[in-house]
Amino acid sequence: MQVVIYSQLLKEKDIPHVQTLFDLLAEENFSTYVYGPYLEEIRPHINFSRDVGVFESYLDFKIKRFDMVITLGGDGTILKAATLVKDSGIPILGINLGRLGFLARVEKTNMSQALKLLSRGRFETEERGMLYVESNLPIFGDTPFALNDFTLLKRDTSSMITIHTYINGAYLTSYWADGLIVATPTGSTGYSLSCGGPIVFPGSGNFVITPVAPHNLNVRPIVISDDSVISFEIEGRAENFLATLDSRFETITSVHNLAVRKNEYGLNLVKLSNINFMDTLRGKLAWGTDKRNH
Repeated sequence: MQVVIYSQLLKEKDIPHVQTLFDLLAEENFSTYVYGPYLEEIRPHINFSRDVGVFESYLDFKIKRFDMVITLGGDGTILKAATLVKDSGIPILGINLGRLGFLARVEKTNMSQALKLLSRGRFETEERGMLYVESNLPIFGDTPFALNDFTLLKRDTSSMITIHTYINGAYLTSYWADGLIVATPTGSTGYSLSCGGPIVFPGSGNFVITPVAPHNLNVRPIVISDDSVISFEIEGRAENFLATLDSRFETITSVHNLAVRKNEYGLNLVKLSNINFMDTLRGKLAWGTDKRNH
C-alpha cells in the first residue's frame, strides 16, 4: 500500500508519536511518501528505518498510484489536506495529535492497531459531501470548496451586519448578526455547533444555516436540503467583511454576490471497522458520562 503522510508542523511533544508512526509503517511494509515541507521539518528529528518518497502537490496524485493520505494533527489538518486531494478521490485517515478531533478519529495511542487494520484491508471509506462557493468576483482561487463550512462575518467594526439570505432565489430572511454559517453535516459539529446549531449525521444530504450572535432573537438555525442554492447580499457600516471556507478566508465587500451550493464531488474518509460516528459523538462530547461520583 502506498500512503502519503501529511501534516502542517511538528511540535516537540509529538516527536515520539511521529517516530512511532514511521516505525510502524516500515514494519507493515507500507510504501511511504511525505509532504515535502513537512519532510524537511522532520528530517533532523526522525529516524527513517526505510526510505521515504516526497509528495509535493495535487499533481502527484495524477502521476503516482497512492492509496491513502494519512494526516497527523487535528481536524484542521484534514481540512487543509482536502485542498490537496481535491477531486482525486484518494481517501484520508486522520491520526489525532490535537484535542477534539471529530474527523481525525484515530488516537495516537491506537496507531499500531489502526495500521494493522489498514495493511490487512480491514477498512471502509465514506464520502462526505462538500459545499462550493460561487461569486461574481474571484475569491478562494482554485479551491472554492469546503468540507466543514462557509461563513460570512463582520470584520472592521463591532457593529452587527445584515445578511439578506435567499434559498433557490426565494427570500428567506435578513439576519442581523455578527455573521452567518452554512455548514455541511460534517461541519455541523464545528463552528455551527458552538453557535447553537444541530448535529447532523454524515450522509443526510443537508446544509445547516446558523446565525452567529443574532440580534433578531426569534431566528433559529435551520436545516435544508443540500440540493438548494443559498445566496446572500451583505451590508453593514464597514466597507469590508470576512468570508471563510474552512480555515481559509478572504476579505469581501457588499459588491460581492455570493452563493453556496453542493460541490460536484465529495471527500472520502477512511472508516476503520471499530469506529463509527456514534462512538465519536459519545467519546468527543462525553455523552452518557456521569462524573458526580468521581
